[in-house]
Amino acid sequence: MARGGVPDLHTGGEGKKVVIIATRWHEQVMEGLIAGAKRACKAAKADYEVVRVPGSFELPLAAKTYAESGKADALVCLGVVIRGGTPHFDYVCDAVTYGLTKVSVESQIPLGFGLLTCDNLEQALDRAGLESSSEDKGYEAVQAALSMVQVLTEAQS
Repeated sequence: MARGGVPDLHTGGEGKKVVIIATRWHEQVMEGLIAGAKRACKAAKADYEVVRVPGSFELPLAAKTYAESGKADALVCLGVVIRGGTPHFDYVCDAVTYGLTKVSVESQIPLGFGLLTCDNLEQALDRAGLESSSEDKGYEAVQAALSMVQVLTEAQS
């Protein structure tokens, strides 16, 4: 489904817990992202939980709370922000990216970044992992997070 350049990460997640934190805006896109994330967890044999938050701006706080809870080996944050006619898009994308990066670095818990930042709805649908999509960013975000679990485990041993 994905276009060229996407690595095949062959992630193992047996015995690992992934918390998928997903927004509620653009429900059709979100359904695809969540389905892809669930498929990736199942393929890796990882346990998962899905938590819904109102919007993308709320992702960092939810991620920080779950990182501190000790309930997750990896976090996957899924959302979509579509450019409009005001600078709101830039502010939200910058704040969420900064916030999620800070959570991951400070908590040392891998975080799969599945925030779609698109110019229009068609671009988002094309990345959502739907039957008609060319990319599956929910699946890829889980693979990246579980791959980082392995990297950090190896670094600490």
